[in-house]
Amino acid sequence: MQGNPALLEVLNQRLTDELTAINQYMVHAEMCENWGYPQLHKAIEHQARDEMHHAKWLIQRIIFLDGAPQVSTLNAIRIGNSVPEIIGNDQADELEAVRTYNDAIRLAHEVGDQATVDLLTTILKMEEGHVDWAEQQRSRIEQMGLENYLATQSQALEG
Repeated sequence: MQGNPALLEVLNQRLTDELTAINQYMVHAEMCENWGYPQLHKAIEHQARDEMHHAKWLIQRIIFLDGAPQVSTLNAIRIGNSVPEIIGNDQADELEAVRTYNDAIRLAHEVGDQATVDLLTTILKMEEGHVDWAEQQRSRIEQMGLENYLATQSQALEG
């Protein structure tokens, strides 16, 4: 089924964003693991897996619309040098993702592609969840202090 060219371009832009996010989250997760914060490692790695699902779904949709998924380009990856920087960088990127997914949803509505609207809305809700998680972590750091927050993230995971 031939998709709208403008929408295919936007879907490929979102795919680039997702592929970039996967890389950034994986590096951040491994940094947290290396620093001895298994709780943060697990949470950030989970977000990377969410982004992998998003990329897969976008690839499937692009192919369905007779487009060519562009998977060889990444945006600049912003690696934090501390836990607050990691959370802040990831939150800023997720806020941008929310904005761009809302724009993409508007375009999909304009071109009458409800299935793409539905897919993008699903991804948008997950991205909003990532923003919420980052906001919670920043609030915890502010309320507890960084040292106390990091102590809670260094506790060994069970099972």
